[in-house]
Amino acid sequence: MNTVTISPKFQVVIPKSIREQLNLVPGQKVQAIAYGDRIEFIPVRPASQMRGMLRGLDTSFERDREDRV
Repeated sequence: MNTVTISPKFQVVIPKSIREQLNLVPGQKVQAIAYGDRIEFIPVRPASQMRGMLRGLDTSFERDREDRV
């Protein structure tokens, strides 16, 4: 487990092993989300990198007859 220290300016350095695993680059944006008692950083990816990520998702469902007018 990696541990980071918060600087006096409230900055943190993401450990190299995590940067490499997530292919993070300098200047890249991340979303910071407070989730319970932890902070999560989620890399912001361009839409072009999201292409195909939902492939194979089952989108079929049974509709009520009332849905069709």
